[in-house]
Amino acid sequence: MRISKPAYFAFALLVISALGQGQSASTRQTELAHHESLAKQYLSKRKPAQAIPELQAVVLLDPKNLDARANLGVLLFFQGKFDEALPQLRTAIQMKPDLWKIESLLGIAERRTGDDHQGRLDLESAFPHIEDPKLKIDVGLQLIESYTATEDLDKASDLIAQLLRIKPTDPVLLYAAYRIHAQMMSQDLLSLSLAAPESAQLHQAIAHELQRTHDLQGTIKNLREALALDPNLPGIHFELAEALHASDDQRLRAEAVQHYRLAVLTDPADAKAASRLGDIEVENGDLDAAEKDYQQALKLQPNFADAKIGMANVLTEKGEPSAAAPLLEQVIAADPSNYLAHYRLSAVYRKLHRPEDVKRELDAYTKYKTMHEKLTIIYQTSDSPPKSPGK
Repeated sequence: MRISKPAYFAFALLVISALGQGQSASTRQTELAHHESLAKQYLSKRKPAQAIPELQAVVLLDPKNLDARANLGVLLFFQGKFDEALPQLRTAIQMKPDLWKIESLLGIAERRTGDDHQGRLDLESAFPHIEDPKLKIDVGLQLIESYTATEDLDKASDLIAQLLRIKPTDPVLLYAAYRIHAQMMSQDLLSLSLAAPESAQLHQAIAHELQRTHDLQGTIKNLREALALDPNLPGIHFELAEALHASDDQRLRAEAVQHYRLAVLTDPADAKAASRLGDIEVENGDLDAAEKDYQQALKLQPNFADAKIGMANVLTEKGEPSAAAPLLEQVIAADPSNYLAHYRLSAVYRKLHRPEDVKRELDAYTKYKTMHEKLTIIYQTSDSPPKSPGK
């Protein structure tokens, strides 16, 4: 006859009562050894359902048995029986406080049963001592969930940075980072609007948000207002130039050139503005002027990909493909997904009569461009689309 769980516990209590009244110490020890042996057998065969009642019997016979309590707590935890796991895990930690894996499970179980405060304390205690990468990430994500629920976003941001150092390409971690930083950005924008509702910085921030929703007209309007309020606002000329240059209106695109030049004039260390001026000079057919702009950008930022791609394009147009190839190869080595660099390098290899290399770079160009276009479709329904490489 199958014994239900409540009946089993009642039966176990009767056994203990009988042991206390009539059985000798040696008999109890024999009974204990029997349950321990069965528990070990079931654990070795990975049969948790059979191991659990044996471990429960061991704990009833020997309440100070650390291994039995810890194993029982772990098995109950992974069966989702968090309420039952809690007393076993908690007692194990009281008996030996440096059981960090056990304490991490205790913290998760506490959170799962509604005690977020104590769960957070136990997770915070265990986290620095956990060496297993998977468990460390799981515990870290539990803490981040707790921090974001109480809007402790600075703690969440610091913690996700630690987890990303363990597994930089994990999509779960990357999404968590995105959510944290998006929430932080929303909070910062609200704080800015309350603290300085008429400030240039608020208009600049609003422009960034409007850009995310593809409202180019609103972006330009707010950037102009920011510039009017504070002509010395850092980065304002470059940001306005970028917005103007994204327009189809040729008058606005012409105005963008003026702001790129003002960006370089007001901040000689602005490599992005210098590189954009180079792009415009190329569009206008002035390769010598473009080369000077790209040289200035690379002097400021020697590894700036846009400037390297632009300079390689100028060198190729001037009939110097051998000088252009290393620049593009450096860009691809740093960022294999830069499809514009692959495309430009295929053209350079064609001039250098390297057909196999041409094919490889064209294949890479097609692969990464397709990936970029898929991402663009996704971003068009959420955030701003990713910029094309070299743009």
